[in-house]
Amino acid sequence: MDLANAFYGSATLFAASDAGVFQVLAGSKKLCVGEIAEQCDLDENACCLLLDGCVAIGLLEKLGNQYQNSKDAETFLNLESPMSLVKSIRYNRDVYDAWGKLPLFLKTGKPVEKPSLHLGDDKERTRAFALSMFERAYSMGQEVISMLDLSECKSLLDVGGGPAAYSMLCVSKWENLRSCVIELPAIAAIADELIAERGLQDRVRTIPGSYVDTPFPENQDAVHFFGVLHQESPETIVALFKKAFAALNSGGQINIMDMMTDETRTAPEFSALFAINMALTKEAGWVFSDSDIIGWLEDAGFVDCKVQPLPNPMPHWLATGRKHDNKCESAKVRKCVSCGKAPQA
Repeated sequence: MDLANAFYGSATLFAASDAGVFQVLAGSKKLCVGEIAEQCDLDENACCLLLDGCVAIGLLEKLGNQYQNSKDAETFLNLESPMSLVKSIRYNRDVYDAWGKLPLFLKTGKPVEKPSLHLGDDKERTRAFALSMFERAYSMGQEVISMLDLSECKSLLDVGGGPAAYSMLCVSKWENLRSCVIELPAIAAIADELIAERGLQDRVRTIPGSYVDTPFPENQDAVHFFGVLHQESPETIVALFKKAFAALNSGGQINIMDMMTDETRTAPEFSALFAINMALTKEAGWVFSDSDIIGWLEDAGFVDCKVQPLPNPMPHWLATGRKHDNKCESAKVRKCVSCGKAPQA
């Protein structure tokens, strides 16, 4: 029954967020039903039901006849909070209807919604999608880049880098780094706005186009695939890794951050369910396993390939590899022929 009724909570969250309930209560305000209903332009009786529902699921606290944000709501559902997930939640709301068409997908095996809706065809949904991805990436990005070492890198290729959040975080941490983001034109245009807002135009640039068809710039010290490969087939992923290998300088690194499962494809729970979400909206949408990614990297010629989960509660994993040094006899040789030592990453 908990599973059958799970949508009650998500629908309540979406409605309260869209209505602006958490925003009018931001800053630890305490307001009664009438005040909240007036400020959010809601029917007072309906608003009362919504607020009590939010209390029940831990989004609000009720003090007598007044309501205030819970600690989590103040942190994650307040637009002004540096940890805000409001835009990400609104993207999840946008795919709510697609999940209602899961029975149709099971009959046809085809996506029930065009992915182009949030990749350029629908300007409003595209902007909402890009901003939600930016917000989510900025929220978790600090943890991700803390697991990387780009201190010796001068050039970064961010493949399918979305609104360029990870690129901006990387160049802000490593002052000698410059990044190039390959992304679809509609998303790249929004990325350019965000890059300009932060004054990073001289350090992050975009190349509008499909990363499948667009040639990768050469002489890269690092190539990133962050949160993009879960929409591609195994054949396309291997082809992209080979393009990345060719674009990298000797000793260059490849880093992949994405939703992944273990070998059983059933855990973590969120990743297994996210695979369905991707299949509902993308022809090749799915979630691959940690062992899949290692095999593909090695097929493309990379060495020292590793994969590890990001810290909880993030359901993402980080895979890394390196293009062998020219001094090494081949991509499969783990020690340098001239010195007998393993090349440094």
